[in-house]
Amino acid sequence: MHPALLVRFRPSGPWRIGPASGAADEVDRVYHSDTLFSAICAALGRLGLLEDWLAAAVRNPEGPAVRFSSCCPWMGDLLLVTPPRTLWPPAATPKVRWKSAQFVPLRLVPALLADEPLREENWWIDPPSRCLLPQRGRQRSGPFRAASRAHAAVDRLCGSALPHRSACLEFAPDAGLWTVAVFAGEEARKRWAGPLKSALLLLADSGLGGRRSLGWGHSEPPEFIEGSFPEMILPAAEATVESAPAEPRATAWWLLSLFVPAPEDAVDWHKGSYHLLTRGGRIESTARWGEPKKLLRMVAEGSVLVASQPLRGAAPDVAPDGFPHPVYRAGYAVAAPVPFRPAEVKA
Repeated sequence: MHPALLVRFRPSGPWRIGPASGAADEVDRVYHSDTLFSAICAALGRLGLLEDWLAAAVRNPEGPAVRFSSCCPWMGDLLLVTPPRTLWPPAATPKVRWKSAQFVPLRLVPALLADEPLREENWWIDPPSRCLLPQRGRQRSGPFRAASRAHAAVDRLCGSALPHRSACLEFAPDAGLWTVAVFAGEEARKRWAGPLKSALLLLADSGLGGRRSLGWGHSEPPEFIEGSFPEMILPAAEATVESAPAEPRATAWWLLSLFVPAPEDAVDWHKGSYHLLTRGGRIESTARWGEPKKLLRMVAEGSVLVASQPLRGAAPDVAPDGFPHPVYRAGYAVAAPVPFRPAEVKA
């Protein structure tokens, strides 16, 4: 078990999460862990803690002091998450198209791990948000909607205007995004829990994601819940870890973050079920602003990897050649152990 901090953002306006295509009229539904790490680095830099943070989170030979999951939706008392690819979607039923759901309630995952059948009369899928939600106490809509806002760039010299549109997420009143920060140990928690809370409060006030100059990406003060990982996310994982034999044995790891394997990560790539994303973006640095980062393939959230030891991950330097300083893309694994069923593993 590792000390952990669950964070819930309650957006106070539109959020823009840039899609992989970069298209202005599209928006992503997951605020990925590598982007969150970059935002936290920027916030800690404004607080005068960047060098100490990088020494603990990137350059530490014993591993990062803190890892972050990607941000997924929450609504009311429901935390929603990208389900394990080896368990989702279940067998098709006449009324519910399970494969249409990108997010499922976190409390549903133990039932999936236990092979309990889903009763389709208990669930419905909100198409705009792609969230699987319970029928009991059914809301009119899901946690968010993708919308399009109109803008105009005005040339003050000649008075001409260039209209354009940007896609964004608009959240329900009692909804938002959540993430979990996992500390390497109690010492790391004591050192970094306070600065991280300050950085997250700063980001909630200054904004996350795109179009921050328009006031997008703001949030009310985040809610912080302390606990331990993976027990606070998946109670069944605690029993899985405690019952594991002393000798090395293949275990399945359900990723809640983007992941780049470190040299010591002995992943059996012929087993499990995983999906790759190509991550890019531009650099926000006073040294040289706006230069493109090197592209990097990363294992996506929801992937299930098979390895004999817990996954670690790496943070490669993705700065362009000749850039004045490194630019790290965090690919550290936040992963919960799940039962390994060879019959269900996909190559």
